[in-house]
Amino acid sequence: MRRVRAVLASGAAVVVLAAGYAGLDVAGAVPGPLTTTPAPTASPLPTAPGAQPPPGSPAPVLPTLDAGAPVPDPAALARTVAPLLADPALGASVSASVVDARTGRSLLAGAETVPRTPASTTKILTAVAALRALGDTSRVRTRVVAGATPEEVVLVAGGDVLLAAGAGDPDAVDGHAGLGDLAARTAAALRAAGRTAVAVRLDDGLFTGPATSPGWGAGDVGAGFVMPIAPLAVDEARLVPGEYAPRAADPAMAAARVFAQALGADGITVLDAGDGPVVRAAAPPDAQVLGSVSSATTAEQVEFMLTASDNTLAEVLARRVALATGRPGSFDDASVAVVEQVAALGVDVAGVQLQGASGLGRGTRITAAALTGVLTLVASGEHPELGPVAAGLPVAGVTGTLTDRYDQPDSIAAAGVVRAKTGTLTGVSSLAGFLRDTDGRLLAFAVMSDSVPPGGSLAARRAQDRFATALAGCGCR
Repeated sequence: MRRVRAVLASGAAVVVLAAGYAGLDVAGAVPGPLTTTPAPTASPLPTAPGAQPPPGSPAPVLPTLDAGAPVPDPAALARTVAPLLADPALGASVSASVVDARTGRSLLAGAETVPRTPASTTKILTAVAALRALGDTSRVRTRVVAGATPEEVVLVAGGDVLLAAGAGDPDAVDGHAGLGDLAARTAAALRAAGRTAVAVRLDDGLFTGPATSPGWGAGDVGAGFVMPIAPLAVDEARLVPGEYAPRAADPAMAAARVFAQALGADGITVLDAGDGPVVRAAAPPDAQVLGSVSSATTAEQVEFMLTASDNTLAEVLARRVALATGRPGSFDDASVAVVEQVAALGVDVAGVQLQGASGLGRGTRITAAALTGVLTLVASGEHPELGPVAAGLPVAGVTGTLTDRYDQPDSIAAAGVVRAKTGTLTGVSSLAGFLRDTDGRLLAFAVMSDSVPPGGSLAARRAQDRFATALAGCGCR
């Protein structure tokens, strides 16, 4: 099972992002002399300058920001980086936006208001919407309650698809809560009531509508890129270990059977329902709670989702946003709810249309201007709760989906300097995030290509890496 340690940067981000540059620094989002904790990503970030590194720790990677650094001159910047957008590897449909993250001033605009297929850069909008609507410290509970008859108990799905099969790990995001723990608590409550045999029911009615999207590729589930969306799963329904592993066709029922097995191992006889150990049934209103476990916080899940580019978690977070805003928990409602939350923050969402919240939906359209608008808002400190968005963006050559990028002679200079969300589908490549230019100025950028030549994904990614590298190396004054 994939495990990510849940460190304390999320709490720091909530408090200090109001200070703008200093906030990003202290939160670990853009490490600098004030950084006190690494960002909670799949691979911990090296200790930043100014902190006391533990013995044997890696050397600092991300350079220090300078709040007084000059803003690049747009004309000089365009002369340096605009020609790179004409690289044939990017295809004929390219958009780009570069913005001074501190002031919101546009420094480069190329078809920035043209809606394009964004792939996984969609997750930036999903992350912002989740943090705004759900709150960074919120968690979801998986509960077992008394059933409609004295012999029944009901496993109630709450939206946790990162459950462990056994014991939970309080220091992890994936596997933070465990069905083994839930079974043990339930068994203890049953024994205290003199009960040693129960029938297990599953209430997974939290989400509605289809479990898969018509915008997904035919092989996306089979290839393990995403699971059928449900409000309950063990390790996102992976049937074997591995990031892109086959998924259970019915994730919630597969998890419920794991729970029933664990309950049996704890000495409670699980009565056969005729079609197996578990059948579906709605939990009675206000039923007695026999046991519960809670997920990692929304902030930690957002960071995990961005760093790992986790499609399943993105879709589940968006459905939780829909429910929190009074909509049904369906694909369509989640898509609308995410855009509504981003718009409510003052970001121009003209032309933005989502087909799901992960970027797998081919019908999704986002503008480069919307992406840099969201990123600028994150950096501004106006909404401290959005700090985990910056903290979750992969670091070039260091973490997440950028681990194996920025290793070429023409991009290695930006390793550790660029922090960005990647996006890749067949014919689509995008990159959006932050970087520090050579003068110490924080820039937000987005570059999108949705007509990448056949077989050209790697070349397109490298072209976008060269663009970001040139941007980082250009004081442009």
